[in-house]
Amino acid sequence: QVQLVESGGGLVQPGGSLRLSCAASGFAFSDYAMKWYRQAPGKERELVAGITSGGGFTNYANPVKGRFTISRDNAKNTVYLQMNSLKAEDTAVYYCNARHINGLEFWGKGTLVTVSS
Repeated sequence: QVQLVESGGGLVQPGGSLRLSCAASGFAFSDYAMKWYRQAPGKERELVAGITSGGGFTNYANPVKGRFTISRDNAKNTVYLQMNSLKAEDTAVYYCNARHINGLEFWGKGTLVTVSS
């Protein structure tokens, strides 16, 4: 059974940090590129960051460049999103996505991040 389980969300003050984790199971994790998406209330889901299957290349959406870092541990079947200098506009549900080069993809159920004082 394929599972992507996000964790690490919560309430944080502006300027604070959170580290999201996404634990994968039921598929060959190291064969999949991994991405983090987010969806704020009333907005469409947007790409936040991505990392290749081997971890050698990463990309980021402009709003999070320099503040967020995506990484992965293929031995632990886990992808991370380190979020620093958080802003109110980072408030959203964050989703983990796994995508194979053949087009097969999986989604997690999301974890809520709220940035508020």
